[in-house]
Amino acid sequence: MDTSSIDYWLTDMDGVLVHENKAIPGAAELIEQWHRQKKPFLVLTNNSIFTPRDLSARLARSGINVPEEQLWTSALATAAFLKDQAPGGSAFVIGEAGITTAMHEAGFVMTDVDPDFVVLGETRTYSFEALTKAIRLINAGARFIATNPDVTSPSAEGPLPATGAVAAMITSATKREPYVIGKPNPMMFRSAMNKLGAHSKRTAMIGDRMDTDVVAGIEAGLHTVLVMTGIADDAEIARYPFQPKWVLQSVADLLDKDTSKGDSKTKKDS
Repeated sequence: MDTSSIDYWLTDMDGVLVHENKAIPGAAELIEQWHRQKKPFLVLTNNSIFTPRDLSARLARSGINVPEEQLWTSALATAAFLKDQAPGGSAFVIGEAGITTAMHEAGFVMTDVDPDFVVLGETRTYSFEALTKAIRLINAGARFIATNPDVTSPSAEGPLPATGAVAAMITSATKREPYVIGKPNPMMFRSAMNKLGAHSKRTAMIGDRMDTDVVAGIEAGLHTVLVMTGIADDAEIARYPFQPKWVLQSVADLLDKDTSKGDSKTKKDS
């Protein structure tokens, strides 16, 4: 595969760089290669619970060096979108530090009195009182925003209800669909490219999911790379009418030849 035309890189985190908080072989080396080559990159995640500082520390514990300014979350993308829509606006926010910090830094006032927006993020402790307030505010005219569409999130005990599942409950009560910022909305990638000052023709997205990473990358006009270290397999790839530009066994296949001898399985070369 020829990546000489790619100047900017976006990559998913879970299933691409880490799995259950352990670095996937080749991930730390690829990040170091980008640092060494001064390749602009961002690590993306739909998770809106954690701040970039939290995620940088989590990756560091796995042996992967990603400074906080090179992390882009659905919370940051949501805050950037709303700052463009209504600078200095107000919002009723359900979520944890990731989304509340991003909204504060974007200049929003947090309020439960006639807000411009109701913003639903992910939290481990959804409050019935807060959800009731959100429903009433949306019915009163607040615009409904969700950071991401994921219906479950993992935990040691098993899946937990996440933003998408709770958004569906609010929609059922209000008859209002949220505008969802995170993947597979290509806006997540476009906002990341804006942060990098990148052009789509020279940017690649690495992911492990056909239904989020690959489809959003295609719709954003990016080169798409699917790695087989997450949930995708050959049967999963075959289910979709679209295909990634490249399919690799892991990110190790992106290492320079003098760094790794990983073999790639290329869907299409250019």
